[in-house]
Amino acid sequence: MSVKVSNQYGNIEIDKHVIAQIAYRAAMESYGLVGLAYKTKGIVELLKGENVLKGVLVQELEDNTIAIELYVILQYGTNISTVANNIIDRVKYTVENTTAIKVSKIDINVQGIRVK
Repeated sequence: MSVKVSNQYGNIEIDKHVIAQIAYRAAMESYGLVGLAYKTKGIVELLKGENVLKGVLVQELEDNTIAIELYVILQYGTNISTVANNIIDRVKYTVENTTAIKVSKIDINVQGIRVK
């Protein structure tokens, strides 16, 4: 599963796991974000280590763009909509500038609030 970019010199294939890693690192730089989450059997788990990519879903759309979905846990006391908008802006900017692939949609799913 990869996303293809074509130019006059040839084709470039970028694996979705690479895009997910870029999105994860960009999101983690945002203020108010504790980490990414994964929901299994009704229990929300804060992801660490190699499992962090379970909290990022990347889908290739028909119009050669991608959609990114992030499952996050936010810090208590922060404005949820402001933090979510900051994450969206940072991830969109970083992914588009790093990969040259247009991001058409980013969904933020807040799975929980945590006191740091």
